[in-house]
Amino acid sequence: MNRQTKRPQEQRFKDKAKLIVKINYFTSIFSLLFFFTCLYVLDIKIVIPYVFLAFGILNLINTFLYRYHKNLLLTYNTVSIMTLAGASVITLYSGGINSPFIFILALIVVAGYVTTKSYGTLYLNLNLLIIVLIYSQSIADFSFVSNVVPEESRNIFALLSVLFSVYLLGGVFGKNLLHAHHNLYKTKTALEEKINEKETLIKEVHHRVKNNLQTVSSLLSLQSRNIADKEVKNLLKSSQNRVISMAMVHEMLYLREDLSKIEYRSYVQELAEYLIRSIKGTSSNITLDIDIPDLKLNIDTAIPLGLLINEAVTNALKYGIVDENKGEIRIKLTKDKDNEYLLNIGDNGVGFPETVSYKTTQSLGLKLIHNLVRQLQGTITRDFSKKGTHYIVKFKNISNQIAPVPR
Repeated sequence: MNRQTKRPQEQRFKDKAKLIVKINYFTSIFSLLFFFTCLYVLDIKIVIPYVFLAFGILNLINTFLYRYHKNLLLTYNTVSIMTLAGASVITLYSGGINSPFIFILALIVVAGYVTTKSYGTLYLNLNLLIIVLIYSQSIADFSFVSNVVPEESRNIFALLSVLFSVYLLGGVFGKNLLHAHHNLYKTKTALEEKINEKETLIKEVHHRVKNNLQTVSSLLSLQSRNIADKEVKNLLKSSQNRVISMAMVHEMLYLREDLSKIEYRSYVQELAEYLIRSIKGTSSNITLDIDIPDLKLNIDTAIPLGLLINEAVTNALKYGIVDENKGEIRIKLTKDKDNEYLLNIGDNGVGFPETVSYKTTQSLGLKLIHNLVRQLQGTITRDFSKKGTHYIVKFKNISNQIAPVPR
């Protein structure tokens, strides 16, 4: 168990122990006051005052012993059993089911639930059983106990019993539960601040990654200016476009509220338009048809899929739609009922023979497309029924797992 998890548990234990000790002291003091009140004010001479006296003394001893053994459950269960026994006896000798002191039994249930759910349930069932037994005794033809509270003192005894119950329930339990509520609110506020801080840091990371990738892109652009070989220059340009396609993902994550997913239509639109400007220039004859609904993909899926689209569109612009010819690039992304995605991407250019594949060609673009499909844990097929080059890619949204590294 780490330190962050252990600290709140220790605090909860301290709060629980503080509450139980505080209730013990209050009930002991009130019990001793009840002893003197019953004996000398209410003129109750039988059983009831001596139960208060015994409970007050024993509970004080029980509470003092906690300072030495530090066993909270032992202290709590001892006082609960004494309270059950004492309250049951006082209830029986002060009117049975009609005794106002019967409400003290409810306090034991409340204390149980404050401690743990299991103890609350246990003492709830015990109290229900005791109440049923008290009621059964009160309606029996022969009752072995009688109301020992004098007639003239019963109203005062009822008043003191109700005041005792209300004070303990509202004053002691209420204040501590309110204190616990404030602690929970503070914890919630602290967690929200940490989450906001974490989101800010994640945004900053995406921003820095985007800036670093743009720096790499700029270095590749500068390097290509000093190279006369057209083939090498094209390779550097292709690498630059791949870097930019990754930088766009981090830029979109930085600019949006959702730090885990990006709106993929706007990303594909921006990426495809950039590639057309980069390869064909600002005034081209290329028509872009993008059909993507409101889909959001996480970064583990968005980056390899973006690189795949980058390669397919780049190949279409370089080798499919040649020179200044008119052409159309179509990108469609859908999601089926099984949470599988289907990408249809292609162009109406010149295409290439069926015999050419990533296994038989030296084209880095084709090899990358197939390796990226493997990284997406999907499948790819060519659609030969249409003019040009068209791919059908099936994949699932990769989530919380490490994608396999292409070989």
